Amino acid sequence: MLDKTIPYIKFQMERNISQPLPDRQLPEGYQFSFYIPGDERDWQIIETSVGEFDNLSEAERYFQKNFAPYPDELAKRMIFVTDPSGKKIATCTAWWAKEGGPQFHWLAVMPEAQRQGIASFLAVKVTALLEELYPDQPAMLHTQTWNYHAITIYKKLGYTFVSGTKDFEKGMSILEEIAKREG
Repeated sequence: MLDKTIPYIKFQMERNISQPLPDRQLPEGYQFSFYIPGDERDWQIIETSVGEFDNLSEAERYFQKNFAPYPDELAKRMIFVTDPSGKKIATCTAWWAKEGGPQFHWLAVMPEAQRQGIASFLAVKVTALLEELYPDQPAMLHTQTWNYHAITIYKKLGYTFVSGTKDFEKGMSILEEIAKREG
């Protein structure tokens, strides 16, 4: 869940492919799948549940503008995790940046399913997919201080901060304070 109680500072992170990815498994009974038509509502619910959008209408507008025009790409790039009851509870996408390069995009796990290794599984799966889709190109992602829990996952996979973004030093100070506080 996004922590909107701290100042928002945006970061860019990048991963070179020189480092092997760890093996991560889903908890027993959980499964992953790629997007199929109709999953857009699940994506909207998941992303809204973590605070990325204030309501489902906002999430729907974003999906329609940024993802819906590319149904064939979604089927190869958007991943979901389903819990043992069949409910989709997490998502992440191996997308592309405006510049055309590989983009790790929108990792989200519903609050009730967090802290089970699902985000780590998705991060590994999407990073591997980016390496497959874009051989010999570094993967990049955008994140923010509000998402400091995910930043820890990204760093473990070899993603590093790209300095030079606006307020980079201020953002790093915020992350250092959070790390001290959480020990």
